[in-house]
Amino acid sequence: MTEPAAPAPTDLDADLLGGPPGPGSLALVTGATGYIGGLLVPRLLDAGYRVRVLTRSAARLTEDWADRVEVVEGDAQDADDVGRAMEGVAVAYYLLHSMDGEGDFRERDRRMARTFASAALTAGVSRLVYLSGLHPDGELSSHLASRVEVGEILLDSGVPTAVLQAAVVIGEGSVSFQMLRYLTGRLPAMVAPKWLHNRIQPIAIDDVLHYLVGAASLPADVDRTFDIGGPDVLTYEEMMQAFAQVNGMRRRFIVTLPVLTPWLAGHWVGLVTPVSAGVGKPLVGSLVHEVVCKEDDILELVGEPEGGRTPYREAVRLAMADASPDPVREIGPKVAAGVGAGMGLLALGKVLARRR
Repeated sequence: MTEPAAPAPTDLDADLLGGPPGPGSLALVTGATGYIGGLLVPRLLDAGYRVRVLTRSAARLTEDWADRVEVVEGDAQDADDVGRAMEGVAVAYYLLHSMDGEGDFRERDRRMARTFASAALTAGVSRLVYLSGLHPDGELSSHLASRVEVGEILLDSGVPTAVLQAAVVIGEGSVSFQMLRYLTGRLPAMVAPKWLHNRIQPIAIDDVLHYLVGAASLPADVDRTFDIGGPDVLTYEEMMQAFAQVNGMRRRFIVTLPVLTPWLAGHWVGLVTPVSAGVGKPLVGSLVHEVVCKEDDILELVGEPEGGRTPYREAVRLAMADASPDPVREIGPKVAAGVGAGMGLLALGKVLARRR
């Protein structure tokens, strides 16, 4: 008598059989109360994943999907809390950072990443996914250096890891985009740092989410970084001028100063935009680098977003479609010039002081 054939494995069994996670697998999302984490959760749910989130406050979760996920209340800096959150997880997303302008954020990022990596290995997680920053070779700003170090910690964890490296994310809740939006919208004329001439490869938030979801089911032998970007490479000044044009503003008058340091430029951002100087200074420090993709290997493994990668101008249109109006609107040209000139004089004063 012939025995019946064993049933074919289902996607739900993939992580148990050693294959890559897929629909039905349990995904852990950290940073779910943040901008990207909050958008990633419903994308994973729609793709068929079960989702668990680790958060310090369940009350802060988005109502649209909070009742569709498992919630572990705890602190990502606490090994026991992270360990509880990792139980039974197939793929874990690390979307955390400590860039708040308080204390040594690099040390806090380092400790959290090590705690996360250790818990993932102990729990037998099949895949880690981390969103990092696109960066050049050589010496980096504190912000980018910390992002790179976190990626290295996760890659050294013993768990297959995909580190996705992005430059400026174009989306209404992205801090980098908020900085771009308010600098452009509020300053019809400006004295600005020389990094406005650096080349950047921005990426639309929808494209970022596409790659994040796709990275969950990468083959187990994929353990590396991936550069992700949109189809356009622009200078920051070109990004500002294109933003102005898309939103019906007149062309901005921009003069750059080579002596406007990242420290001073961070305060300039804090004065003009809603982005605090504590966050603005590390971000500005990152913009001193040119950030352009060196490879696009992710396209072969995950594929392009539906309809192709989003052009910069279209990404701006989508980001601004639901954006709240800026109550300040334009700062008058004379005020804008005064702010810029004041920062320029401060910069010149620092240079002269160093030469004494």
